[in-house]
Amino acid sequence: MKNKIKYQFAIAALLIVVMANNAKPERIKDIVDIQGVRGNPLTGVGLVVGLADTGDKSKPSQQMLTNILRNAGVVLSLDDMASGGSIALVTVTAELTPFAREGSRIDVDVSAIADAESLQGGMLLPTPLKGLDGQVYAVAQGGVSTGGWTVSGLSGSVSKNHQTVARIPSGAIVEKTEIATFVENIAGQRFITLNLRNSDFSTARNVSKAINKINPESTIAIDAGTIRVRVPDNIGYADIAGFIDDITTPMVKVDTPAIVVINERTGTIVVGENVGISTVAISQGSLVVKIKETANVSQPTAMFSDAGSTVRVHETMIGVEEKQGYLIPVYQTVTVSDLAKSLNAIGATPRDLIAIFNALKKAGALQAKLEIM
Repeated sequence: MKNKIKYQFAIAALLIVVMANNAKPERIKDIVDIQGVRGNPLTGVGLVVGLADTGDKSKPSQQMLTNILRNAGVVLSLDDMASGGSIALVTVTAELTPFAREGSRIDVDVSAIADAESLQGGMLLPTPLKGLDGQVYAVAQGGVSTGGWTVSGLSGSVSKNHQTVARIPSGAIVEKTEIATFVENIAGQRFITLNLRNSDFSTARNVSKAINKINPESTIAIDAGTIRVRVPDNIGYADIAGFIDDITTPMVKVDTPAIVVINERTGTIVVGENVGISTVAISQGSLVVKIKETANVSQPTAMFSDAGSTVRVHETMIGVEEKQGYLIPVYQTVTVSDLAKSLNAIGATPRDLIAIFNALKKAGALQAKLEIM
């Protein structure tokens, strides 16, 4: 009884099930992306200073510090620089949001390049951040935050979180904007394109029907992932934001595919809401092999005799136990809830479930796509 409860608890923890009966509509804005509204990655190479002997001692970091001091009017050669660990060469990354304007701030991430041990307590010197076109769009600067700590002694150290990657909230000032263009002009008409995050013909059709209720005959589903909306002529430039809010607020039913995703490395199983199995019988059996090694000392029994010597003798005991397997019928299920109950009734562990799902697919009884990560 205890083993059955333990198995069912493990299944409840690792078999993540989306219940079909509890499916609820979602807002359109939560399931689509507006074409043209996206961020742009920015990168740069900078220098973190002020580290407490946890930085790197590489030549590139010293060369960068020399260049920075030279620009400030302090002319030094590389040989004049100390080889201490108070500086660290880092890469700085950020994302320029689609509606960021000049003077607004964005978050930046800082990662050590060389052999720095920790960026805790450091200060990032002004670093230009460039886009893929080579132009500077922002400048990052400020104190880095690692979200942890490191304490070390002569013989060991204790740390919390990753110390060579840090973050600067609102650490970059936008110097140049990248205007997002999301209204297309086609044959004298204005259109807005919505892209489903999870492509599905039924969901695309539901989105199109919901928007057409607000603006009749304005929306069509191009394919399983694209919905095109025509902007009415009476909507001016100043009303575009309100129009987008109106067409993305309605609730629609999201149709999910029948799929079972298995991660064999972690033993995690995710079952979609429309997954079912045909009538089938499953037999579960397990073989338990126990091996025990012991070392004994063999001492000759004849006293005052040179006939034998004391030696170590290894003894191996092997026990094999095969638990009885039962052929359990599993009737055709309609919902994932019934499927989970059927599998729990077998008393299978999560690892056994992975083998069961693979066997069901091979037998043609699993009415879903099986994807193994």
